[in-house]
Formats: sequence, C-alpha cells, structure tokens
Amino acid sequence: MPQYMLLLYSPVEGRPTPEQMAAEMPRWGEYTQSLKDAGLFVGGDALQGADVATTVRVRDGETQITDGPFAETKEFLAGYYLLEANDLDTVLEYAARVPNVHYASVEVRPIWDTTMPRQTVSERAQAKA
Repeated sequence: MPQYMLLLYSPVEGRPTPEQMAAEMPRWGEYTQSLKDAGLFVGGDALQGADVATTVRVRDGETQITDGPFAETKEFLAGYYLLEANDLDTVLEYAARVPNVHYASVEVRPIWDTTMPRQTVSERAQAKA
C-alpha cells in the first residue's frame, strides 16, 4: 500500500501563543487517534524548533556543521505524520483536517517506492485515467 508523508510547517511569525497552543493539544490527540482508527497511521512526531537544529554538509570531502537551520524561511518544519493509504485523495482529506492547518501548512508527499520509477504529478494523473 502506498505511503505518504505529511510535512507540517508552522509560520515563524504570527504563531499562536503558548496558551493557545496548549489549548490546541487535545485536538492533536483526537486527530492522531482518528488516523489510527482509520488504519492510516504509520508514525509521526512533533519536532523541536529550528533554533535547535544542526545542519551537516560535506563539501569537497570536508564536513561542515552549522548551528541552526539551512536557510532563513517564513515557515519551519514542525512535525510529520507518515500515513499508509490506498490513494492520495484519502490522504488529502486528512491533511485538510490537521489541527493547525488554519494558520500553518501541510505538504503531502508520496514516499518513493525505490522498486518503481519516479512519477511526476501529470504522469500519475495519466496513469489513473
């Protein structure tokens, strides 16, 4: 069965207050439980902030370690869910229900089955037709 990654992005500025986020936590528990009840949930977690990230690059055989994220952005990766579903439409329906989607964003990406060639969006659409 195909797997999909829901990448949960949160804005750097204009985020809810800590109190508002705490009040939102029960909705996250209910959302995660709904994924489990639907048989879609494979895994997921919240991530600590980009300010505690460490970026590692190897250039010309030299390892470079930098505190912080790779680039300055308006959003940061705040967490993820890994889902398993028969089709993308089901995953998109659940992505639209993520508790913070009203102020953040969710990127949905299929997990690449390395036994199959990569497909563009238009190639996937043609294959469905």
